[in-house]
Amino acid sequence: MVHAAEPLRGLEEVLQIAADGDAAAMRSVLERLFPDADLLVSTSVPSVPKVFVSDMDSTMIQAECIDELADFAGLKDQIAGITERAMQGELDFAEALTERVRLLGGLGEGAIAQCLAERVPAMPGAGALVATLKEHGCFTVLVTGGFHQFADPVADQLGFERVVANRLAVEHGALTGGLVGGIVDSAVKEAVLREEMGLRGGASLATGDGANDIPMLRAATHGIAYHAKPKAKEAAHGYVAAGDLTSVLLLLGIPRPDWVQG
Repeated sequence: MVHAAEPLRGLEEVLQIAADGDAAAMRSVLERLFPDADLLVSTSVPSVPKVFVSDMDSTMIQAECIDELADFAGLKDQIAGITERAMQGELDFAEALTERVRLLGGLGEGAIAQCLAERVPAMPGAGALVATLKEHGCFTVLVTGGFHQFADPVADQLGFERVVANRLAVEHGALTGGLVGGIVDSAVKEAVLREEMGLRGGASLATGDGANDIPMLRAATHGIAYHAKPKAKEAAHGYVAAGDLTSVLLLLGIPRPDWVQG
């Protein structure tokens, strides 16, 4: 009761900013008024997107696969440090990926299956998010700077319809320390989103957590950062910082009775 006047003044400020159409100012005020809330600021009424493109590691799954794989090689601390700096935007993603993959050279291919079985749980709400969007006519794409050896099974589990990822090179049952083909980086993620937007039209949704997701988040109609690094959170149109992935459905205005459990 003591602070009742502040929300009232804040509401007046929000209404004035809404009239001015200043999305950045609107977000600043809302973050001040509701510091613990999940948030999406949009110039139009949110709706079910025609295409959903999502990052995988630490967004759709509760792991950074390369870090967990490194644990089997006794290199987790070293590789995880490189991963964290890359996700914060402190290192070039392609160079950081190449270095981490090189360090994994010689690791037995069987570590991938063990890692998948033991250390790659889905993020809470991931299945419901994907299933609900598909039920409402949305095409779903998993695009990751991680690897097909992980992304393909994760996509099958969660119901994604397309996968774009890197591929670890394997020879004689062991990782070579290299990759097959080009690197999926931030530019590729944005290009995949724009390609799908061109094919399907309508609104688009992107989710991610790291610096390499920023171009994709900015290019989407609704780019939502999920429990993200500061740079990604700031660049996105909104974020989930409190809830699980079903919070994205709430931000899009999809009522709970219309959710599908994946």
